[in-house]
Amino acid sequence: MIIIDENSKISLEKASYIALGSFDGLHLGHLSLISKTIELAKKNHCSSMVYTFRNHPLTVVNKERAPKLLLDNETKLEILEELGIDVACLVNFNENFMKIEPEAFIEQLLTNYNAKGIIVGFNYRFGFKNKGDVELLKTLSEKYGFELHIMGALMNEENIISSTKIRNLLAEGDLDSANALLTRPYVLRGKVVLGKQLGRKLGFPTANIEVDSNAVLPKIGVYYTNTIYKSKLFKSITSVGYNPTVDGKNITIETYILNFNKSIYGDELKVYFIERIRDEEKFDSLEALTQQLKSDKNFAESRKKLKGL
Repeated sequence: MIIIDENSKISLEKASYIALGSFDGLHLGHLSLISKTIELAKKNHCSSMVYTFRNHPLTVVNKERAPKLLLDNETKLEILEELGIDVACLVNFNENFMKIEPEAFIEQLLTNYNAKGIIVGFNYRFGFKNKGDVELLKTLSEKYGFELHIMGALMNEENIISSTKIRNLLAEGDLDSANALLTRPYVLRGKVVLGKQLGRKLGFPTANIEVDSNAVLPKIGVYYTNTIYKSKLFKSITSVGYNPTVDGKNITIETYILNFNKSIYGDELKVYFIERIRDEEKFDSLEALTQQLKSDKNFAESRKKLKGL
C-alpha cells in the first residue's frame, strides 16, 4: 500500500476510485464503503484509494466539540493495508484546508489522483462550512464525468452504525457490542512509562501505558485483553481506572502480561480489549486486592488468545 499526504508529489499509474470520509474506527459501515471501493477499482483495473485525515476536522473547526478517537493513525493504516487498499492519503486538516470550497475540493481529487469514481456515505459532507453534500456531488459527477457511488446507512437493530454509537458503547462498558460493530477487538496503543510499581510488590507487575490523550478509553474497570509486544501476542489483564485501594488520583491504564518478565519501559504495546471482567473496586487491604488479582489471572488463563493478530 502506498501512503501519501497532501504534499506528496506522485503520479498514479492508473485512474482511481476514491473513498472519502474520516473513517474513525473503520467499523462495519466504513468497511462496506471500502469494500465497494476495492470492488469497483478491481473491476475497472484502477487503484483503490482512501482519502482521510490525520486529525479530526473538529479539532480545527470547533475544538470543544472534537470527539475522542477510536483509532490511531498507525493502526488505521495497518487495517487499510490488510483490507487491500492500494493508496491511503492522510491529510492534515488545517485552516487552509478548511477554507477549500466544495467544488474546488472535488476538482483537486480529479486532477491530483485521476479519480474515475468517488464513493461516500449517505450523510457525507465536505468543503468550506460543510456546504457540500451528496446532492452537490451528484451535480458535480454529471459536470465532470466521474462515477459517484453513495452507500446507504448500515443498521444495527434500529440504530445506524456509527463511530458515535461505538464510543457510547465503550463508555457504557458494552465491549461485546462495540467489538461486534468494529469487527475486531478495540485496541489502544501506547508506550510503557514508570508507574507506582505497586503491582510488582504484590507479585503482579503491570505495564503502565501512556496512550494518546485523544483516544477513547473503555469504561473504568478490569478487562481480559491480549497484548502485542514486539510482534508477539500475550494474554493479559488490563485495568482502566484510578486504583482506589491506594487512593489513586489520576486515571491510568495498567496491563499485567501473563507469563512475561521483562523490563520494557519506553517500549510500545498494543492492547486489545476482548472481555470485561469486572468493575473497579476499592479493597479493604492489599491482601484482599492480591486475592482478587489472582482470581483475575485465573480468569485470563481460562480464556483463549485471539487469532489473526
